[in-house]
Amino acid sequence: MAEDDAAGRIDELRTLVRHQEHRYYVLDSPEISDAEYDALFRELQDLEAAHPELITPDSPTQRVGGEPLPSFTQVRHGEPMLSLANAKNEEELRAWHARAVKLAAEAGADPGGLRFVLEPKIDGLAVSLRYEGGRLTVGATRGNGEIGEDVTANLRTISSVPLVMQAEAAPYPVVVEVRGEVYLPLAAFAQLNEQRISVGGSTFANPRNAAAGSLRQLDPRVTASRPLSTWVYGVGYVDGLEFSGHYEVLGWLRRAGFRVNPDVQVVATADEIVAGCRDWQERREQLDYDIDGVVVKLDDRRLQDALGAVGRDPRWAVAYKFAPTTAQTKLIRIGVNVGRTGVLNPWAELEPVEVGGVTVERATLHNEDDIRRKDLREGDMVILQRAGDVIPQVVAPLTDLRTGAERPFSMPTKCPSCGTPVVRIPGEVAVRCPNPDCPAKRTEAVKHFVSKGAMDIDGVGDKLVERMLDLGLIRDGADLYRLEASQLAGLERLGEKSAVNIIAAVEASKARSPARVLFALGVPHVGAENADLLVRRFGGLVALREASVEEIGETPGIGPVIAESVWEYFREPRNVDLIRRLEEAGVAMTTPGGGAGLADAAADGARGSVGPLDGKTFVLTGTLPTLTRQEATDRIVAAGGRVVGSVSSKTDYVVVGEEAGSKLAKARRLGITLLEEAGLLDMLETEDE
Repeated sequence: MAEDDAAGRIDELRTLVRHQEHRYYVLDSPEISDAEYDALFRELQDLEAAHPELITPDSPTQRVGGEPLPSFTQVRHGEPMLSLANAKNEEELRAWHARAVKLAAEAGADPGGLRFVLEPKIDGLAVSLRYEGGRLTVGATRGNGEIGEDVTANLRTISSVPLVMQAEAAPYPVVVEVRGEVYLPLAAFAQLNEQRISVGGSTFANPRNAAAGSLRQLDPRVTASRPLSTWVYGVGYVDGLEFSGHYEVLGWLRRAGFRVNPDVQVVATADEIVAGCRDWQERREQLDYDIDGVVVKLDDRRLQDALGAVGRDPRWAVAYKFAPTTAQTKLIRIGVNVGRTGVLNPWAELEPVEVGGVTVERATLHNEDDIRRKDLREGDMVILQRAGDVIPQVVAPLTDLRTGAERPFSMPTKCPSCGTPVVRIPGEVAVRCPNPDCPAKRTEAVKHFVSKGAMDIDGVGDKLVERMLDLGLIRDGADLYRLEASQLAGLERLGEKSAVNIIAAVEASKARSPARVLFALGVPHVGAENADLLVRRFGGLVALREASVEEIGETPGIGPVIAESVWEYFREPRNVDLIRRLEEAGVAMTTPGGGAGLADAAADGARGSVGPLDGKTFVLTGTLPTLTRQEATDRIVAAGGRVVGSVSSKTDYVVVGEEAGSKLAKARRLGITLLEEAGLLDMLETEDE
């Protein structure tokens, strides 16, 4: 191919590849298949290889990282990269807002017309990207705010960093410094630590350290091997373009091809700022990247200049900080307990440490294979993670801090509760106690039976369950229904009135829905939602226990593993006896109209009971005025509806209470119908008319 023809085709291919990279890495909306993209990229590589004189630094082929650098040179930012003052609670956030409004008023602004922009505070490494005429020329770390390190070669390897701005942003400014954060997605962080563990390397303490370590590599090829990404949040020095507001800046950055968070909000009042920060805090655990707060900025750039800064902290912006979700602490020892299905569950005893806003002393360790894979040892300093309200997890050991006194862990060969030799089924990671009369299994099974999501027997806590089992008052959940108040009075500091109340709570639990009864039985692999699916399919436990594996497996949402587990459960004599005694005690086994068995349930469209909410899917969020979450769920299910935990396009209604969070926001984005409690009750009462 002639050089002129090659140059034209190379320009065309670069434009095509840049466009597709922008669709894939920035917009998350690819237009062509991976194979088609690869074909374009290979053609560009081949042409550049044949015409090396036509290769330019901003070609998409140059993202692969070149030769190692001897060191980083220093770069002075055209405009300082300021730090942010922190607001540690809502009171401090409101106080900052009041100060900003006062200062803006003193600068001549109308306090009622102010707008504020809310952005997630990405927990990554701050960088500045200098573009001249729309082309990336220099990329630097924040450094001390005035001077950073030149990491241009490394930043070029990140696919979400445009080497050339999109044409939609033209005419390009002469010079612009784009500010953003380089981060490592959470899944990539976990995978990177797993890889380092597998080769005996040290682990990163958190995603931010991993991102910083990946970007500050003298060998750009190392950076290129790690799936770093970016979010940009503003501009610094600009020559040749003016913006009136910060939100306008973000819009321009999107058009220029940068990744700008799609959920940035514009609000006006202190209440809206606080609500927006609460929303981000609730959504935090659902994100695939780490945030440690919310940044609040005054939108008007003229007012930003007027308000100025105190030291390095601008008066026109503040960071509302969340409690950290990771921490470092010492793993004192590894213990083992026995679950209701006999699985031996290892757990970590830790030196107390605050993480996620609470003090943590214990954490889950999953299973023996996970401990060995991570090479966790008693005495290790470890990385602890806690997201939302879930049980804290030990992510990895800090092997660089080992002293040699750490002790490897081995799973017991005998059950720590009953001494029976443990077993491990080939292909499974779980180690189990096979003894059906294991005291620990019995105890955990009854605790599960009485728990909130199951039979919800008020007043029967873990200690009372343990005491009743120790005294032989009960052996399983069915025995609770033959207890008398006189047997409980005096136990666990229970008086006669408390004992009577507990017996009344046991009696009331007989009316729990069959789905909750099935969940309470503790059938392996059957959670609350699966129990609901099965009861809706068969109308109750009566038909379910007579069904074949194939019939159970035909239930929408129920796979072969669950079907086999359910069928086997109903074949075990002691389980059959348990269900018989529950039935004799008066515990509900079928839904209204669902007792005729499998044939009738199948004829009814595999739906179980039919009611005014038949076939509708609901999500509950926030606190309702009069109904508890479980009461609302029970009434919806009894009326033929289904309650799920997350909002999707398949959700029909979201029932909204006070302090509703991210589920409400997502429902609004998807256009899902919203109901208050009164609206839900109106729908439920349709059946009674």
